Amino acid sequence: MKLLLCLLLLLPAARTGAEELVQTIDEIKPSVVGIGSLQQTRGPAIGFVGTGFVIGDGLTVVTAAHVVNDLINNGQSATLGVLIRNGEGAQFRSATVVALDKEHDLARLRIKGAALPALKLGDSGKVREGKALAFMGFPLGMVLGLHHVTHRCIVSAITPLATPAITAHQLDGKTARQLQQPGYSVFQLDGTAYPGSSGSPLFDPATGEVVGVVNMVFVKGVKESAITAPSGITYAIPANYLKASPASGGP
Repeated sequence: MKLLLCLLLLLPAARTGAEELVQTIDEIKPSVVGIGSLQQTRGPAIGFVGTGFVIGDGLTVVTAAHVVNDLINNGQSATLGVLIRNGEGAQFRSATVVALDKEHDLARLRIKGAALPALKLGDSGKVREGKALAFMGFPLGMVLGLHHVTHRCIVSAITPLATPAITAHQLDGKTARQLQQPGYSVFQLDGTAYPGSSGSPLFDPATGEVVGVVNMVFVKGVKESAITAPSGITYAIPANYLKASPASGGP
């Protein structure tokens, strides 16, 4: 009887947590955008390959640096920009690269037009292993379209970016360079993200504060260089590195 009573007392708290996430998702959706390009001579003219989110004055967009580099390198005549969900359609806004932080794989873009709702950056230094979080983005990019997808997760580990390879043969040049640089830690998550999720905000379901930026290429290439098949592990760059970097655009 006592056990049943305890379980009944816990049910309202569980529902409250779920309701918080539902409300938070609605609040942050307008701030999460696709990162892509426009080129009139191709079909479709507009495409996107990653995710970004709005901070600061509503005209600053943060994403992963490798997403921006991929777009610039793959389409020299294309216009870089962001895609904003507009009802059943999408609005494209051109963007310029204001800052790149290659060490932390972060980029800051500047868009024109009316300001968008901005997300608040939280203190990632207070995040502990086991913390329940969520991230929102556009997994697989154009394959699934500009439809916001949210994944729940916990912080499985707070781990150094570079892990030495098992053998000298596996220690490639990229990993060696990372090992020579001052180390920093990243969040390892148990939620499943995909390449289009790079640049997604990792946020607190209760407050909506962003505590990290999901990264699916840069980190995995360093930490898992010895693995030839996808491991299913997701990583995120803590938001405090974003605050301290030139890609932050200020508070």
